[in-house]
Amino acid sequence: MTVDLEALYIDLHSHPELSFQETRTAGIAAAHLRELGLEVHEGVGVTGVIGVLRNGEGATVWLRADMDALPVTEQTGLGYASTATGVDPDGNTVGVMHACGHDMHVTAMIGAVERLIAERAQWGGTVVVVIQPAEEYGAGARAMLDDGVLDRFPRPDVVLGQHVTPLPAGTIGVRPGPQMSASDGIQVVLHGRGGHGSRPHSTIDPIVMAAATIMRLQTVVSREVDPRELAVVTVGSIHAGTKNNIIPADATLQLSLRYPDEQQRAKVMSRVERVIRAEAMASGAEREPDISTLHTLPATINDVDATGRVVAAFRAAFGEQAVVDPGLFTGSEDVSWFARDAGAPLVFWFWGGVDPQAYADAVANDSIDRDIPTNHSPYFAPVIHPTIEVGVTAMATAARAFLG
Repeated sequence: MTVDLEALYIDLHSHPELSFQETRTAGIAAAHLRELGLEVHEGVGVTGVIGVLRNGEGATVWLRADMDALPVTEQTGLGYASTATGVDPDGNTVGVMHACGHDMHVTAMIGAVERLIAERAQWGGTVVVVIQPAEEYGAGARAMLDDGVLDRFPRPDVVLGQHVTPLPAGTIGVRPGPQMSASDGIQVVLHGRGGHGSRPHSTIDPIVMAAATIMRLQTVVSREVDPRELAVVTVGSIHAGTKNNIIPADATLQLSLRYPDEQQRAKVMSRVERVIRAEAMASGAEREPDISTLHTLPATINDVDATGRVVAAFRAAFGEQAVVDPGLFTGSEDVSWFARDAGAPLVFWFWGGVDPQAYADAVANDSIDRDIPTNHSPYFAPVIHPTIEVGVTAMATAARAFLG
């Protein structure tokens, strides 16, 4: 069979599903893998899919694609734009969009498997296809591991993964060593004392406390981290109050912290916690803030030897100029858990999805940040071609580098 990859991508883009709710997407991926002749298992780690392709003696190569979408209302204006809604973990109805390209990841994976099957006379080994849920929560890989994926299926000799990103289409970005940052999601509940908006002196206002905390947190990176080192402290969510004339009792903040290694993580975490507790004390809070971890993701670190092998294969397939070192990305991923738990090398790379002329124009106009939508933007949508073709070739080429 020949899969219509453009139609598959448009269908997945038009029907996004939130993390751990990807039942339709998983069913479509599983059906294609079955039609291609793989041994398929569904419901691994809630909604994950595993496909196994055995082709004689050789290495076991895991190929991973994530499939969940984001609580973002699409604004691309495309004819196949998502109009879907979903219910988030807090019970809110939200717009849902493939704003991070996971629809492209699944599409490229199906195409790569089809390519490997067509070329199976030229290689030997076992391919394990991992269609992972809930990457956006940083929880899908761990859910699959907790469901026994390493024990139930052939263990990997290498783990491979890729991510579409706002580089020019046709470009591959990969580097040995640290490729993406470690991160923690932190929730902070600041406790005040509620009361009437007309009598602020009788309250301990958690909104003012939250505002002071947010501003002071901006100094952690700007004043306490060496400018030559990487760290990010972002307050992405603040919730407090229900009415203009009621001072609430509590305010809740959610933070995203990012760093290249464990040493920097320890420094930033301790300083963030110090600021939070000090601002609560300065506000006269009668209770200590509650600080909890929403998720923890390790740094994505590419194995040096395995990455060298993949880079050589990419250069042969795409040409020297197409393969670049993109630098360390401050975004984070949970793909590392598979390799770390298995004790296997990891190679994770990026491939471009932006029209090359549009990218070149933005570079010339010094307007990349304004004119080139990034992952998680409501305007993010890779050009379909040649993004699909490059993603298919990249995944199949990397796999063949280990399959003999």
